[in-house]
Amino acid sequence: MSKLGRVARGGGRALSWVTVRPVNWLVVRPARWVGSRGLDFVTRHGTILVWLVTAIMMAIAWPTIGLTHEVPTGLWPLVAALGVLPLIWLRAAPFFGWLMWVVPAAVIPLVFPPLPPNAGPSVEAVVVDSPAGPVSVDPGAQVASSAEGFPWQITAFIVLLALLVAVGVRESPARVGLTYAGTAFLFLAHLPSGMVVGWVIWGLGGFIGLGLLLRGLFRSRREAADQTRRAEEQTRRAEAEQARAVLAEERTRIARDLHDVVAHRMSMVVVQAQSAQYRLGGVTPEVAAEFESVAGQAREALNEVRAMLGVLRSEGHAPEQAPQPGAEDVLRLLRSSSEAGVDLSWSVSGETEPGSATAMVLYRVLQESLANASRHAPGGAVRVEVDYGEQVRVRVVSGPGHSRPRDTSGSGGHGIPGMSARAASVGGQLSAGPSPDGGWVVSATLPARAPAAG
Repeated sequence: MSKLGRVARGGGRALSWVTVRPVNWLVVRPARWVGSRGLDFVTRHGTILVWLVTAIMMAIAWPTIGLTHEVPTGLWPLVAALGVLPLIWLRAAPFFGWLMWVVPAAVIPLVFPPLPPNAGPSVEAVVVDSPAGPVSVDPGAQVASSAEGFPWQITAFIVLLALLVAVGVRESPARVGLTYAGTAFLFLAHLPSGMVVGWVIWGLGGFIGLGLLLRGLFRSRREAADQTRRAEEQTRRAEAEQARAVLAEERTRIARDLHDVVAHRMSMVVVQAQSAQYRLGGVTPEVAAEFESVAGQAREALNEVRAMLGVLRSEGHAPEQAPQPGAEDVLRLLRSSSEAGVDLSWSVSGETEPGSATAMVLYRVLQESLANASRHAPGGAVRVEVDYGEQVRVRVVSGPGHSRPRDTSGSGGHGIPGMSARAASVGGQLSAGPSPDGGWVVSATLPARAPAAG
């Protein structure tokens, strides 16, 4: 049985290669490809095709109208156009095109009667034997009676059939029913009696039914395209949500690491600076004040770090919502820097209150400049000049210390580029460079009423 089964399966494969597969490759697949490509081509270029077919039909109907109807020569183009030109509404408004066709079609057979068909050359009567006896049959009369009385040109009738299909594809059920009823009434009024039943029941219903089938096909294609588009949109949203989740997780991780590395260490600095005078003993008041200044600076730095970490942890917390230093903090910064041991002098002039964004940039520029002076030119005198006017002008002059400040604009440092970017963010300018005496000068001009930084 196993051997017989293998033989049967082999025979089935051979039969498939001989019959089914050639039909699939030579007929089914090409037909499917042509149908899909043709449908896409008609969808993209349907309007051009409709105008082209209309022109061809008009070129046929115009010179042949005199062969089918009793129409004066001067009216040939008009009568032909009434039967053909409604085709141009095939895509845009097929129901309107049907109305434009059916109204003249009801009148034309009455005004311009169709010509009797040509029965052909004269043919002698043929005698046919029958059970009732010999019967004389005239073939010409039979041809004339079978084709006599068709009320419209063939080109116009083809236009009607195309409009019926288009109405089934595009129009509402109410208009489809009205189109069927109106066309059926027209057929009953004008078609020869032998053609009425077939066209009203089968022909008319068949062409409108074809339109309804095509409507279902087009709808399924649109639904499939919509589903694909929705699936792609959902995929993009899911990817975006995943990316935001990964970003939020990374922000939280960075905030946690920064808190562990920076905030905890700064807390230890504060504790050690505050307890030093009690732990060491015999500390002079000057040294105690120095320790207190260190503790104050560390507390301020710790508060700023915690504020930035709060922004970093929360994705929906905008940076401008975090507490930002303003103009009232400038004097406090200068005093704390002086108390920390910087040889600092300053002058503040003007009464204009700067906007919040300008005040924040001013504070950061001073903070970075004083930090650079302490780091790169320790022991040097520092002079700060701040002028509040229509423009806020700040100038920080650092004298030469044990080492001169570095221009970090072309190196790995970010101090001066960061200050320049902050000034530019509110529409200001900043310059930094060496002074003739070997020191360093930072100058910035900021608008007093800059909009809040975003």
